[in-house]
Amino acid sequence: MKKALICGISGQDGAYLAQLLLNQGYTVCGTSRDAQISPFSNLVYLGIREQVKLESMALTDFRSVLQVLTKIQPDEIYNLAGQSSVGLSFGQPVETLESIATGTLNLLEAIRFLGKPIKLYNAGSSESFGDTGDTAANETTPFRPRSPYAVAKATAFWEVANYREAYGLFACSGILFNHESPLRPERFVTQKIVAAACRIAQGSKEQLYLGNMQIQRDWGWAPEYVEAMYLMLQREQPDDYVIATGESTSLEDFVSAAFASLNLDWREHLVIDNSLLRPTDLEVGRGNPAKAENQLRWQAKYKMKDVVQMMVEARLAKS
Repeated sequence: MKKALICGISGQDGAYLAQLLLNQGYTVCGTSRDAQISPFSNLVYLGIREQVKLESMALTDFRSVLQVLTKIQPDEIYNLAGQSSVGLSFGQPVETLESIATGTLNLLEAIRFLGKPIKLYNAGSSESFGDTGDTAANETTPFRPRSPYAVAKATAFWEVANYREAYGLFACSGILFNHESPLRPERFVTQKIVAAACRIAQGSKEQLYLGNMQIQRDWGWAPEYVEAMYLMLQREQPDDYVIATGESTSLEDFVSAAFASLNLDWREHLVIDNSLLRPTDLEVGRGNPAKAENQLRWQAKYKMKDVVQMMVEARLAKS
């Protein structure tokens, strides 16, 4: 029976990945900065809280990382931890860099130090590419990060590549484009939109405040994206993969789809708020998942409108 350690198990991807690995027969261990007080509400939502062993670990503390790896003895490690908000990274750039880049480095160094055949998956980000324009980004597209979050993710990506080449570690990064689900908190714009639309449909008089409506993103379904993470660690050789649907749509289209699914006209409920504009933002995020399709046999089944519909249905079911 394989044993997996998921760093950042309390987040959206960590919870869905835990569910997937449990279904694959794994023993699943997860970490949080303080496992004794963390509610692990996403694990509770999925009904798997009691099936997962939980440990406290601070990724920025090498001693803490080494202790947990020595105790758990995992076959696979999935690094999904660290600051996860692009917007918040402008306000907390140092914490963002440390939690992502230093955290990843500590995992790599601990694996090297222990000398055991542990496979590492690192959560990269499409934000590292910056604006892709009309060209869909693939694994050879240069990084041009435009936020502290993207800079940190790009740093962690190259740390993984360096340790793979220098020390022969089985370490790889998934460069994931945007992926959503009912587990997203409302500070993410997709859940903010869905939640507001559902409340308005139920009689709320509120308005939805958003910034740049013309940005384009490649939005996918999170439970599918964690399958790609798992598949990367089942390969004989480690490599990096872009994970995306291959289709980009505007934020305006996302808003329109969410309100339309509830028989509402979004234009009657939206206010553009310039205070929500970021210092720098990506106009277009576009991904080319051809390598993942060819080598991992992975392909996104759900596109933006499917994702919106499933998020709306889940939100209504909870209310």
